Amino acid sequence: MTNTEQDRWSRVKGRLRTSVGEDVYTSWFARMDLESVEQESVRLSVPTRFLKSWIQAHYAERVLTCWQAEMPEVHRIDLTVRTAMRCAAPAKEAPAPLDARRAERADGRPAQELRAVATAPVSASHDALGGSPLDPRLTFGSFVIGRSNTLAHAAARQVAEGRRGDAVMFNPLYIHAGVGLGKTHLLQAVTWAGNSGSERKVLYLTAEKFMYGFVAALKTQTALAFKEALRGIDVLVIDDLQFLQGKSTQAEFCHTLNALIDAGRQVVIAADRPPSDLESLDDRVRSRLAGGLVVEMGSLGEELRLGILKSRVAAARAHHASFDVPEPVLDYLARTITHNGRDLEGAINRLLAHSKLNAQPVTLEMAEREVRDLVRPQEPKRIKIEDIQRVVARQYNVSRSDLLSSRRTANVVRPRQVAMYLAKTLTLRSLPEIGRRFGGRDHTTVLHAVRKIEALVSKDTALSEEVESLKRQLQE
Repeated sequence: MTNTEQDRWSRVKGRLRTSVGEDVYTSWFARMDLESVEQESVRLSVPTRFLKSWIQAHYAERVLTCWQAEMPEVHRIDLTVRTAMRCAAPAKEAPAPLDARRAERADGRPAQELRAVATAPVSASHDALGGSPLDPRLTFGSFVIGRSNTLAHAAARQVAEGRRGDAVMFNPLYIHAGVGLGKTHLLQAVTWAGNSGSERKVLYLTAEKFMYGFVAALKTQTALAFKEALRGIDVLVIDDLQFLQGKSTQAEFCHTLNALIDAGRQVVIAADRPPSDLESLDDRVRSRLAGGLVVEMGSLGEELRLGILKSRVAAARAHHASFDVPEPVLDYLARTITHNGRDLEGAINRLLAHSKLNAQPVTLEMAEREVRDLVRPQEPKRIKIEDIQRVVARQYNVSRSDLLSSRRTANVVRPRQVAMYLAKTLTLRSLPEIGRRFGGRDHTTVLHAVRKIEALVSKDTALSEEVESLKRQLQE
């Protein structure tokens, strides 16, 4: 590259900096290099496909205009990715033209060729933004519907079938359930269906990937680019939100959530607990999450477990035509493996492996032997603080709002203390969280209530029987 070309490139960068501002320039153009200048074209390079795609979609005309101010004869810019361009592999990436003669329309906006990048399939968005991998098996077609997941499935379908510009019905859509009950399956199904033949961009990220992407953007000084890219998504799908950690990451998630919802974009979120139980998240985030449609996916009933088993057997038979599981074996598995859907799939995989490797048919005796470690004792019912408050209020003939209020009359103080004691002994919630759920009280107030009831129960037989009765009602 000659000194003249380098000088021109320096002046072009100066124009770009003035045109877009310092922050945008630093995020998008600071790592752009000049490779060569020919008669009517200029060859530029950037280090990542993401930068290349974003510049093509949003700044093509700006780059071309700045070059034409320096060299009027330039009508084309070839933008390449340095790692791909300098690779020794024979298949090199073809330059993407930013051609002024094809780029402008009558209204001055970029033509369809340049905007195509912004409406690329989900795979391009996933590659560029570090989207979490998608499992091709997790589609609506393979999702088995039962009583416990009907509403969640219907809401997810509604989101997936929406079109760009449609009014958003549920925003955010928040799905919560225990491990292995189908949350991830539904979220990935939304992503697959939402991008299939649609002009929308649907991005699926786990909370871990979101954190990694944000931290990496901070380190490489592309945080603005990361934010702009996320907020350009039509449907943002976040899985395992309970793992979102770090004040700055949570703040960024809150800003992204607000920006997308305010712009009429769809947000779909899954976690293992309702928004009110996400203690590590800021109150504003919890409030915004609870303001959409919150749906719980319950435990799998026996009929649904049987349906899942039959679905998995049919899927296995597509690759192993001779594989067969007799009806009594399926009934046995559906009756005894009650924990979650992943255990059911694991059971079918074990039977398939044993049947194929040992060339033996599947029998009830074999199934009992192979899956005995998957037959777990029934988990105790998960008790919620709201349930405790409701049952205690009914027992003592007060309202739930009385329990949360600042009233100090005797007929309210004792039930409130009993409810706090039960919340501490029957749930895994911390003292500060219990205090927050009882009208924003300090954790020391909760500790005092717990110790008070513990002392009274050991001496007052009537109160002890009342507390045991309340425990039985909550655990049934």
